[in-house]
Amino acid sequence: MKKRFASLWFRHLKTDWMAIGHPQLRGIPFVLAISTHGKLIVNASNHLAEQEGIYPGLAIADAKAFLPSLKVINERPGLTEKLLQSIAHWCIRYTPVVAIDPPEGMILDISGCAHLWGGEESYLKHIVSRFKQHGYDVQTCIADTIGAAWAIARFGKENSIVKTDRQFDALLTLPAQALRLEAAVLARLQSLGLKTIGSFAAMPRTALRRRFGNHLLLRLDQAIGHEDEFIVSIKPIFPYEERLPCLEPIRTADGIELALQQLLHAICKRLIGEGKGVREAVLQCHRVDGKIEQINIGTNRATAHEQHLFQLFALKIAQIEPALGIELFILEVPKVEEADPVQENLWGNRIGLDNPMVTELLDRLKSRDPSCDISRYLPAAHYWPERSMKTANSVQEVATVDWQTERPRPTRLLSIPEPILVTAPIPDYPPLLFRYKGEVYTIKKADGPERIEREWWIDKGEHRDYYAVEDEKGQRFWLYRSGHYDDSLPNQWFLHGFFA
Repeated sequence: MKKRFASLWFRHLKTDWMAIGHPQLRGIPFVLAISTHGKLIVNASNHLAEQEGIYPGLAIADAKAFLPSLKVINERPGLTEKLLQSIAHWCIRYTPVVAIDPPEGMILDISGCAHLWGGEESYLKHIVSRFKQHGYDVQTCIADTIGAAWAIARFGKENSIVKTDRQFDALLTLPAQALRLEAAVLARLQSLGLKTIGSFAAMPRTALRRRFGNHLLLRLDQAIGHEDEFIVSIKPIFPYEERLPCLEPIRTADGIELALQQLLHAICKRLIGEGKGVREAVLQCHRVDGKIEQINIGTNRATAHEQHLFQLFALKIAQIEPALGIELFILEVPKVEEADPVQENLWGNRIGLDNPMVTELLDRLKSRDPSCDISRYLPAAHYWPERSMKTANSVQEVATVDWQTERPRPTRLLSIPEPILVTAPIPDYPPLLFRYKGEVYTIKKADGPERIEREWWIDKGEHRDYYAVEDEKGQRFWLYRSGHYDDSLPNQWFLHGFFA
């Protein structure tokens, strides 16, 4: 695919922003001022002030002498950076690759995007008209290279499109400043009468290198397309992403569902072809007012089951507020995993975690209630009860050791053992009764003791003597005494778990 770039230049970025927030400034000349070495300097001027000859760099005192009615506003620190960041994120609706080009520009990699708006001409018109609706004065250009687009947007015909492989011809009549050269090189070119790019572009390269250095040749080659130039996008580019622009803003839940189904169909078709599945997915809805609504889902197993993924998203569509309408949908899949195709069993129902219906049910439960904590546990190579199991990362994770089945273990193990009061006939006998949370439990059956030594290479402490007991109501508990019996220790007994 041929690379195409769009350069956006906001000639009055900061003053346009001020006029948008303060409409009373639109009809008067005003400037933004900063303090430099104790003196106020014009840092930005609106178009009315520029018509009076007031440009950045002029002292405020001199500007007021030229134009006494000039309104002076102190500029906020970091205003340019904040505006460029905000505009760059808004431009993501036109392409996933947007880079900031300080001090007042933006570079968009629009390769493969313009056809979604009916071609580059309508694409460019749409961008310019939207910015003008918001109140920004912008000049743009589309070309094969970043350098050519940058140069023509600032020094060429307003809002122009350079045809493929024609950037060299379009650059010839532009001034040397269009190549983004240092001031010293520009001064040297001016002194030699080389005012346009065409006046030196055809000169021998050795002569240009000797007189002006390598940077001039590099910039010239980048603008023509002989050298690659790269940009850093403000947003990480996910390898699995689908975009759906809308001809008319979407305001209804039905419209959002239709857009989501179309995006899921495209992304799942691609994932199935590559043998992969979704683990995490994010739906971004770019609204007309510039705000972004977002919902996300996660799965327990890598899946490319389109209907299942749609059901997970459908549970959260009510959270999306379309306001004036959504003009762009983006489906991102930041996390994918290998997914083996599941062979259907035609003559019986499969039971267990291998059944996709089980994991899909878990996904729906989690999506319906984010506070729902669903965990799967695997045995760990430890005898100490608190360390004898671990949380599995996924339903596919396989245990490296077997569960300990030679001795009874509770189905529910308390993360922190709770102290209880116990009555026992003699120290090594099972308890006759115990008190837990104000209730007395009379024991009818007991099995034990089972002594479990603490893993001394991990931590220090007493051993435990465990008893599996059953009360008169049939409830079964896992109790233990910490260390050897000692009359001086009031809380030696603990409840650690419950049997089914």
